Amino acid sequence: MSSPIDGISLPGVPTIGALGGISGTTPAAPATSTSGEGFAAALTGALDQLGSLQSAKDALAVQGATGDLRDVHDYMIAAQESSVATEVVVTLKNKAVEAFTEIMRMPV
Repeated sequence: MSSPIDGISLPGVPTIGALGGISGTTPAAPATSTSGEGFAAALTGALDQLGSLQSAKDALAVQGATGDLRDVHDYMIAAQESSVATEVVVTLKNKAVEAFTEIMRMPV
């Protein structure tokens, strides 16, 4: 049984079905890097994708303001995707700062 939101995918974020094992597919194994640049590359890619989502939302907002937007649903979907992606990035940033702070409190 799949939900209607299983088809929605955010860049860098697995679908709900993949997280719960609902879709019948197994999630891909996480990529590992021995050079230490895997996390930096993933973070840079996620921020680039967030920027592109926000740019698409802004372009659709301009179309809506000028009267060129054919379907308001396109803007609403882009706005929601951008909002969710922003929340994910902010949450990850907060957790990273929290982890760094906790590591700095450890006695040597």
